[in-house]
Amino acid sequence: MRHFEGFPARMDYSPVPRVFLSRVLPGMTDAAEIKVSLHLFAAIAGKRGRPRFVTFDELVADAALVNGIRDRNTATRTTLQCALDRAVERGTFLEVVLEGEVDGRRAYLLNTAADRETVAAIRSEEITFPGTGGRRTLPPETPAAAPNVFALYEQNIGLLTPMIAEELRDAGKQYPELWISDAIREAANLNKRNWRYIARILENWTATGKSDPRSGKDDPDKYVKGKYGHMVNG
Repeated sequence: MRHFEGFPARMDYSPVPRVFLSRVLPGMTDAAEIKVSLHLFAAIAGKRGRPRFVTFDELVADAALVNGIRDRNTATRTTLQCALDRAVERGTFLEVVLEGEVDGRRAYLLNTAADRETVAAIRSEEITFPGTGGRRTLPPETPAAAPNVFALYEQNIGLLTPMIAEELRDAGKQYPELWISDAIREAANLNKRNWRYIARILENWTATGKSDPRSGKDDPDKYVKGKYGHMVNG
């Protein structure tokens, strides 16, 4: 077990309902459900607008959460979904299945009176989440970079830390999803497995135009030449 060095003098706090600590937490025995529930409180509190919700895709893309609930005998997505199912069955959170996805994208909200009304309105199609159709669509609150970009990074580059996840979200606001995916693949193909190199590829494509990175051989140092090269090397 890694020793914790202690809390810093200044830090952020995540709100956890007192009733959860006094009435719900004492009856919880599954470690994954506890970790996922605490994570959801923080994730939902960090959202803007109404309603506040977190999707299953966002949870899967969170490296800290995924590493915390990883079970060598069970697929991580299965462990996560089982923990969420227990939390919903317990009544801590509400679940809405979003249509229009291959396997049904799910969103999670706090089980409050206001959010129960929201879920009821969604189910009666008075309002909808993005991608479900209906009369009035709520603004999306999912990360700007699509979830498969996060998975692609982990598969080709390395561990998805919270800092890298934030870089990917910011990149999703500036570049098309296809560009980010192609930049990750090109960096991996050239064995330049770091975010700075990927960012330099994107900057270069913006400045000079994007060609197909998968055609022919390439010079692995072409993105580190010039005045910004010292920032990428190493």
